[in-house]
Amino acid sequence: MTSQSDSNVARGITLICIGVFAISINDMLIKALSGGYPLHQIVFTRTAIGIFFSALMLHLEGGLSLLRTSRPGLHVLRGLTLVAANMTFFASLAVLPLGLTTALFFVGPLFITLFSFLFLGEKVGPLRLGAIVFGFLGVIVMQEPWGDGSVYGPPWLFALPMIAASLYAAMAVMTRALGVKSTAAALTIYNQLMFLAVSSLFFLIVGDGKADPGPDAPSLHFLLRAWVWPGNQDWPLFILTGICNGIIAYCVTAAYRMAPSASIAPFEYIGLPLAIFWGWLFFAEWPTPAIWAGCAMILGAGLFVFLRERQKGKVIVPKRPGSRTG
Repeated sequence: MTSQSDSNVARGITLICIGVFAISINDMLIKALSGGYPLHQIVFTRTAIGIFFSALMLHLEGGLSLLRTSRPGLHVLRGLTLVAANMTFFASLAVLPLGLTTALFFVGPLFITLFSFLFLGEKVGPLRLGAIVFGFLGVIVMQEPWGDGSVYGPPWLFALPMIAASLYAAMAVMTRALGVKSTAAALTIYNQLMFLAVSSLFFLIVGDGKADPGPDAPSLHFLLRAWVWPGNQDWPLFILTGICNGIIAYCVTAAYRMAPSASIAPFEYIGLPLAIFWGWLFFAEWPTPAIWAGCAMILGAGLFVFLRERQKGKVIVPKRPGSRTG
């Protein structure tokens, strides 16, 4: 007979797989739209659509009263950190292959362990420290320093998804240290309101495109180009990003509320083969041998750190850094 806890774990695994699949679709769509629309316009549109799903979740969990909080400043700080992480990650999609960007983002668990050691005073043994070093060496391998350099551009481009991963890790450690007592739906609403506020501010300041440096600086061009009304052929993509936003917010938060993170977090790593597949299918991208080797080093280090902390009975955070919700 299947126990209730086993049933919850099975449902949690199913939900996290659906959420990660939606994340991979979302990233692919944003990369596809990056050639014609500014990032803040895409973020505003997907959030404006996705927030309706979150409002429905909030209603089912108890209504608007759940938005009351005694720590509004913490919610704002978390939201801003999440926005910065997402914007940095999405900006990297405009210049780097989808699979490579996703692989670099998976240094997030290594950052969480490192930040917990540096800022929370947690004990981290030589095995986990060695795994962290090994994972970051994987990033160097991807840049092919033994040759003329990576075919994907200068090394600083590789920093964009890593900055995003470090921001997620900082948010996770901050949440763990300070505590956030809100429902999943309320947290999602707070985050999405910050996305709407920041993208609206971008529109007011740079929405006319005057600050756009042009296509010679692709990441800044993606961030600062002028808003344009979407063509009929692109509206389905915008709508689908909003639907993905709602699915991600619901599935990931529900999965981690339903089952222990130790049981379902490893399933987030299916995001990497999905990203490589979408990159190959839609953008004719295929990793070089150095990228494959670096991916293996990063994922191997991340899984080792996770399993080691699970062995020691530690729960890193309620949501792993790969859970790009909001």
